[in-house]
Amino acid sequence: MSIETVKLTQFSKASGCGCKIAPAALQEILKTDHKFDCPELLVGYNHSDDAAVYDLGNGQCLISTTDFFMPIVDDAFDFGRVAATNAISDVYAMGGKPLMAVAILGWPTEKLGTALARKVLDGAREQCKKAGIPLAGGHSIESQEPIFGLAVSGMVEKKYLKQNNTIHANDVLYLTKPLGTGVFSTALKRGVLQNNDHAILMDTLTELNSLGYELGKNPAVTAITDVTGFGLAGHLLEMLGDTGFCAELEKKNIPVFENLSNYTSQFIFPDNTTRNLNAYNENIGGMNDLDFITYCDPQTSGGLLFTVKAEEQVNFENWMKQKNHSASKIGTITKRSGKRVQFI
Repeated sequence: MSIETVKLTQFSKASGCGCKIAPAALQEILKTDHKFDCPELLVGYNHSDDAAVYDLGNGQCLISTTDFFMPIVDDAFDFGRVAATNAISDVYAMGGKPLMAVAILGWPTEKLGTALARKVLDGAREQCKKAGIPLAGGHSIESQEPIFGLAVSGMVEKKYLKQNNTIHANDVLYLTKPLGTGVFSTALKRGVLQNNDHAILMDTLTELNSLGYELGKNPAVTAITDVTGFGLAGHLLEMLGDTGFCAELEKKNIPVFENLSNYTSQFIFPDNTTRNLNAYNENIGGMNDLDFITYCDPQTSGGLLFTVKAEEQVNFENWMKQKNHSASKIGTITKRSGKRVQFI
């Protein structure tokens, strides 16, 4: 088998962050009577945040995260780039700076050999280099399907730590990347993704969310997360958590891939889009017709979703322009009334 002709997406049932276990099933798995009191652990899994955070006691905090999945693209080098970008994002989503990564590799060597696995690692090394960190080691196993990801360590000053559920009333919501990676990657797997759309998909999947490190230091920013396998709707609901707030989103302002409707109109979307819809639909209002395909689309290496104090909106947007950063204002946080997420 020539490595140039292998299409990795044909060797996995699901792909990218669409591999995630369903939200309800995950909650069942995480239930436990075993507790360990650790006052230094500032952020664990209780609020579905993006990474764990440990207080080192000197004003600095250690960030630890891991993320891995099955191929979302066909090319092995690109698979490594995407998986690395996605894993590193969790550190940025805490307002942190990544320090180093180690690899997690599951590979069916009898089916795919070793040369493709080497290309996956090289792709990851390239993205780690862009993030300014080493790929310092890792662990590998034989598996039935190709699996790859990273465990990433990072640092953040305690005063700059950002979480996903620290929102305030009247905060303004922003999103940095367009939606649609789940739809486009499904079209790729089915062999119908257009060449221009493939280029757009790859640019998005490999764009580092390094803006998160700067957002962490900006006092106008109140909360940050990244949009991955549970889609925009699911990760926004995680931000809302038990805060008693709801979110109003303006459909016309939510960035999506330009040619997305070409595929959604053909009902091309990942199976886990429906899983997300079933999990969150009772808490969402205003989704009409095929809206669910976009707003419940499981993203891989999605954008940063973050909130800014309403009174700081103008200053914040001026700061973004000065820094040559971009993000779309997509809605606001309000006091809860009716559905927790309302699309208008």
